[in-house]
Amino acid sequence: MPTISDVAARAGVSPMTVSRVINGEGNVRAKTRETVNAAIAALNYAPNPAARSLAGAGATRIGLLYSNPSAGFLSEFLLGSLEEASRRDVQIVVEKCELGHHELAVAQHLIEGGIDGVVLSPPLSETGGVIDLLAKAGVPAIAVATSIQSGDMFTIGIDDRQAATMMTQHIIDLGHRRIGFVAGDPNVSATARRFEGYVAAMDDAGIPFDPQLVTAGLFTYRSGLDAAELLLDLDEPPTAIFASNDDMAAATIAVAHRRGIDVPGDLTVCGFDDTTLSTAIWPELTTIHQPIADMARAAVDLLVSAIRHPADARAIRQHTIDFTLIRRQSDAPPRIRPRAKTT
Repeated sequence: MPTISDVAARAGVSPMTVSRVINGEGNVRAKTRETVNAAIAALNYAPNPAARSLAGAGATRIGLLYSNPSAGFLSEFLLGSLEEASRRDVQIVVEKCELGHHELAVAQHLIEGGIDGVVLSPPLSETGGVIDLLAKAGVPAIAVATSIQSGDMFTIGIDDRQAATMMTQHIIDLGHRRIGFVAGDPNVSATARRFEGYVAAMDDAGIPFDPQLVTAGLFTYRSGLDAAELLLDLDEPPTAIFASNDDMAAATIAVAHRRGIDVPGDLTVCGFDDTTLSTAIWPELTTIHQPIADMARAAVDLLVSAIRHPADARAIRQHTIDFTLIRRQSDAPPRIRPRAKTT
């Protein structure tokens, strides 16, 4: 099993810094915290139970399963989960799963190890096999970033449809009518909800639906590159593109830069999630702030309460958290003059 020294070596920091991150202490720079969390995830590191006990941790152990292609989403999710686990005095076991049958093996391993509860991040939060396995074993679970209710499992997320409607309406209010949309992974419910929001806003504005302006992605940067190429190759390309997450929006901006298309002068680009990537690119991204770290904190808090006080577990199983539209530098009214062309 990896040690705290292994995590420190991979992250290029001291073991003390890793300990501060695990314990949710505030005197760590955000970039360093992200690097440490990425190392924890890559090594599947879990704090040693004996050491945590000496530090005052309780006996409660919860698992966190993830298989998310977005590094930005994962970093925020781990940050919130680890901070809340430290605050609630529990041990958290982080496990990466490869979608297929591996996630069932990992979940079964946690069950056999006596795990008290499990947090599921997307897309595992909607994987029926894992959910059914945990339910049969009587292990409390909470699914994050989903609106799909399954049995007695807790869920927590935002209203993806309403958020996408708000962003699309924002783009329309800027004056755009040809608005491209990059969808996400078809196996994740948020993909359909965000597409519904886009369609609803276009319909409310009296803008006819054009299937050419919608292309599929997978929530990955690579899929965003391919989607942007398809949209910008249209005979009449869109003046704005709304991507279903920040990774694909960042990829769209990269393609625009490569083609000599000015963002936002020639092309407005907007994303979804508000991960650290949204402010790490130029121009900074207009996006929907999905409070990923807050959702993770709330998930751990709710799960621990259900484990420690099952008789008092809250009757409400589905919890919705607020979102915010964050406007930055990647959107503008459509250019009236012809687009600048590269030589």
